Amino acid sequence: MKVRVRIPDGVVDVKPMPKAGWQIDTVNTKYDKPYKMLQTTVTEGIREVTWSRLSDKNYDEFVVSLYLTDDLVPGRMLYFPVVQECEKGVHRWIEIPKDGKSADLPEPAPGLKLMPAKRH
Repeated sequence: MKVRVRIPDGVVDVKPMPKAGWQIDTVNTKYDKPYKMLQTTVTEGIREVTWSRLSDKNYDEFVVSLYLTDDLVPGRMLYFPVVQECEKGVHRWIEIPKDGKSADLPEPAPGLKLMPAKRH
């Protein structure tokens, strides 16, 4: 069983949470441009995370900590394409809708809609 998640542009400082019984592998690459993050500038980081183990008898949750850069504007959908390999085959939830209608796609990528920050 493997679950592989691609990290979209504008998402940096990715840290996958370890899971008992699972192996974590990451792919680091240079970003297309430098990003400001808190008190520093980052130019490379994790762009893909893979969790793997031998059995797929149970479901599980996969957690990452991450930082959203200022390039990501409210109202935008942020997609995290996922490939799942299991004993019964492969599912590729990698399709990104062109018009925002993911219901029309057989295996749409999971997405998050970015909302404006609430000011207190």
